This record gives sequence, structure tokens and C-alpha cells, in this order.
Amino acid sequence: MLAFDPIDEARAHWETHGWGDAAAGMAVVTSVMRVQQLLLAQVDATLRPHGLTFARYEVLMLLTFSSRGSMPLGKIGERLQVHPASVTNAIDRLESQRLVRRIAHPTDRRTTLAALTVKGRTLANRATLDMNDLFRTIDVDDRLFELLREVRAAAGDFARFGADERT
Repeated sequence: MLAFDPIDEARAHWETHGWGDAAAGMAVVTSVMRVQQLLLAQVDATLRPHGLTFARYEVLMLLTFSSRGSMPLGKIGERLQVHPASVTNAIDRLESQRLVRRIAHPTDRRTTLAALTVKGRTLANRATLDMNDLFRTIDVDDRLFELLREVRAAAGDFARFGADERT
């Protein structure tokens, strides 16, 4: 643990070098990136005993929350906001663990579905118990989520809409 905040120190240097108009933005971006590293380390440590990465856990949870326990691979990528190659890799790994299986779409021959297996649902439920224990230790105010949502919306991450319009 450092005795000082290196991001605050960097901000001061930014200002000293005449970039004061960009110093706050640099400090925010660097802080968010650092928080992401810290949280990911905690998530990885929580999921490792279950043989999962966060990416694979997200896929399992998305399938768990789906009404049929299955979803087209393309829709998984859209919902998780990841590249199709990342979805393919995650599904390959989950399939090798027998947590999901690929099945043909019943009405669209061009589409492949990822379907949660019983083993996958069981593991997702067990991992979620541990993840919820972790999430309960993250003591943040809902205002932080709202602020970050505003940043994401302003960056075009998603369209703004009311809760009743979500699908």
C-alpha cells in the first residue's frame, strides 16, 4: 500500500505542466481504470474456485436470467457488449466444462443457440452465492452507479429509455 495517492500526484503534475484543463479528466479516467483492476482482482479470486472467469460467469448468468435458458450467440454478444470472437471463446470454454451446449435454433437454421445445462445452472447458482457475498462488501452509494451510467450514456454506450421499455 502506498503512503500517498499516485493519481492525485499525477493530477498535480498534469496541472504543473500546464494541462490543468485536462487534469480532472485524466484523474477520473485513471481512477476508473484502477478501480476496474481492483474489482476484477476480487471477482477473479471469488470465481476461481468455481473454475470460472468473469466473462464466462456473465454468460452463465445471462442464460440463467433468460426465459428459456438459451440465447442466440449474437444476442449474447450484444447484451454483454463484447466482440463475437469473445462470445465464441467463452462458449467454447463453457461447453468444454459441460456448463452450456450449442443447439440449433428451432426456426432459423443460420442461428446457433447457447443453452444452459443443469450443471451450468447449478454452478451459476453456487458462484452467485459467493459473488453476492463479495458484492455486499462493496460499500458504495447508488449515486456512484448513477454517475457512471451518465458517463456511459454520454459516450453512446446505450440509448436512454424508461424501465418499462427495456427488453
